[in-house]
This record gives sequence, structure tokens and C-alpha cells, in this order.
Amino acid sequence: MKLAASLTLAASAIALCSPAAAQFAKPEDALKYRQSALFIMGQHFGRIGAMANGRVPYDAKVAVENAEVVAEMARLPWVGFGPGYDKVSPTRAKPEIWTEQAKFREHNEKLVGETQKLLAAAKTNNLDNLKAAFTATAGTCKACHDNFRRD
Repeated sequence: MKLAASLTLAASAIALCSPAAAQFAKPEDALKYRQSALFIMGQHFGRIGAMANGRVPYDAKVAVENAEVVAEMARLPWVGFGPGYDKVSPTRAKPEIWTEQAKFREHNEKLVGETQKLLAAAKTNNLDNLKAAFTATAGTCKACHDNFRRD
């Protein structure tokens, strides 16, 4: 219940702020925003991964709760990679994000789609479905990191 209320509140805030979100007060704010969104998404994705990889017991309810957060957070960080936000540091973002925007946007859209599939798989209450969707989503993350993130 708390998770649903939190997600509803977050979605409402996003909907109200989306036009304004494209314009951060300072470039450093865009960096903090995108890093925070990616950090939260990674934390919840890691919890699903722990179940998918057998490091923690599978719990369908927890899988769904985490997949909901991952799917929502996957939509957020991209506005923080807008024009003029490439000059801030420290960041692991490669310059190619800004020079290859169409390719970067394709990765963004693929991730959003895969996280929706992850959520759908979590809702099936089937560990094998969750594992398959987790693997596909992780592959999408890796592909973007390989092209657009310094390690």
C-alpha cells in the first residue's frame, strides 16, 4: 500500500514537473537528478537480480514491488542528459551521449520497454519468467553502458 501511494505521488509529481524538468536551475542539478534516478533504479534492479540469481529467496510480492520502482525510474533520468549538461563532472557519461543522441535515445526507449516486460514478468508469480526478463533487461543496461558509460 505504501509503495503504491509512493509511486502514485512520484508519478503525479513527474507529470506536473515534466515540462519544467527539462530546464534545471544549474547543469549540476541535471547531473544529480540523472545519477539519483539511475542509482535508485539500480538498487531495486539489484534486489530482483538477487532473487533471479538465487542469492535471496524468491518472493513474488517483493519482486513486483521492486519491478514497479524499476519500471518507473527507467523513465526518469534521460532528461538529465539534455543539451548543455555534458560539461559537468564528476560523471561516467561518455561524450557520445551528446554526439549520438538518436542512438542514445534508442537505448533509452529499449530500457523503458524492457523494464515494462520485467514488471509484467514479475506479476506472473513465476521465477522462470522473472529470470528471463531480468536477463533481457540486464542485457539492455549493459549495451547502453558499453556504448555510453566510462567504467
